[in-house]
Amino acid sequence: MMNLGDALHSQAQRIPQKTALFCGESRISYQALDELTTALAKWFLDQGLQPGDRVAIHWTNSIQTVQLLYSVFKAGLTAVTINTRLKAPEIEFMLNHAQVRMCFTEAVLLPSAEQAGGGCTILSELPVLPTAEADPRALPPVDPDEPALLIYTSGTTARPKGVVHTHRSLYSTVVITVRAIGPRELEEGVALCVLPLMHMGALAGLFSTVCLGGTTVLLPRFDPAGVLEAIEEFRCTSLTCLPSLWHFIVDEQARKPRRVSSLNAACAAGDAVPVALQTRFEAVFGLPLQEGYGMTESVPLVINPKGAIRSGSMGVPVEHVALRIVDVAGVDVPEGETGEILVRSPANCIGYWNDPGATRAAIEAGWLHTGDLASCDSDGYYWFRGRKKEIIIRAGSNISPQEVEEALYRHPAVLEAGVVGQGDSVYGEIVVAFVVLREGFRAEASELREFAQKHLADYKVPEKFVFLAEMPKSPVGKVHRRALRGMLVSASAMAV
Repeated sequence: MMNLGDALHSQAQRIPQKTALFCGESRISYQALDELTTALAKWFLDQGLQPGDRVAIHWTNSIQTVQLLYSVFKAGLTAVTINTRLKAPEIEFMLNHAQVRMCFTEAVLLPSAEQAGGGCTILSELPVLPTAEADPRALPPVDPDEPALLIYTSGTTARPKGVVHTHRSLYSTVVITVRAIGPRELEEGVALCVLPLMHMGALAGLFSTVCLGGTTVLLPRFDPAGVLEAIEEFRCTSLTCLPSLWHFIVDEQARKPRRVSSLNAACAAGDAVPVALQTRFEAVFGLPLQEGYGMTESVPLVINPKGAIRSGSMGVPVEHVALRIVDVAGVDVPEGETGEILVRSPANCIGYWNDPGATRAAIEAGWLHTGDLASCDSDGYYWFRGRKKEIIIRAGSNISPQEVEEALYRHPAVLEAGVVGQGDSVYGEIVVAFVVLREGFRAEASELREFAQKHLADYKVPEKFVFLAEMPKSPVGKVHRRALRGMLVSASAMAV
């Protein structure tokens, strides 16, 4: 079967001079991208890396990021994408857990990567290599069923889990995405990539656009004005964003309208989409905001079809994807009733890195347990109903309560900590920490927040702290999170 590297080479042969990527003032053609990635793939192997070895990419959206991804794929290695917002202890865990051999980090991010260490080679520049003799036929064949991509995502455990995608599952992601969006839109369009290229939705969009020979505009960081200016300058035709980011984009366009008539496809995914946002978006932009559903483990799954959008619904399953909604016993629920979403798709991940227990719990007889709750109506539209897991999802980023608690426990004044999510109209959820202080110790919310910022990525730091005399516990002695959520609306506890 064809892999992503083959697909890039095929387009380089067909449309060599067409621009594949724009980023700021830089651009690169399909031919140049293909030659550079082939040369870098050979360089990886010349350094002694073996097929399957892990190469970490700790870089904001850029042409270099895409070069690294495709070079790793062509060499038969495994790319480990690392969120650039993570702090050194978080990076260190991933580098060690994945046994990364080589880590490429952007120059401005080098201090945190070096502090993390991980026992791997750390580079802040791509090697300058001759491309005249770059011949993809000189590279060894790539096994489609070997790991190609490793993305760490927070789950119900304190430490993030490494989601493993093979070359086959990534190419299947492209096939499914193309069927859902349409080949013509991808080939002739200009896709704006705002989400970081460690986000599965962003990667699916990039890989699909490259496979069809379209053009992608990369933004290194999110800025509402910058998004609108990019749409205007490059005549972008499509953009997928988190609902929380769309709030800011809509506000900016309403405040200072730009010429964005080229945009004909806008999608919100990664979290539930408020109906009010969809209504306001259409009023400001003059086109509907489609809602989609997917996850790091499998994407895309569900999308609201153009011309048949139902506001508030996630949409209908895309081609090649099968969904079930089951009860706690694993039995399919009747139409309209709520249960857990199970997914069977050729784009499903194969499991979690070095975690057979988590893999067995998540994948059963080919069905992936999402942990998300939904119902399905008589027309086949799926409606999101909540999360089975305790995971907090803030602006599309998964946050483990246990991971935040673990960081707070490092403070000498903290005796007990319990973390929950609180609904928020902009971010979907925000992080709230309940804390019991040790006797004789004092600590203000500002002090704990500053302490947490040293150990956690900014989006994981609690926005609110609630100080308690005693932590509510379940019958088995665990933190009673349901009771904590109830306290958020109680006058007996004050959040600061």
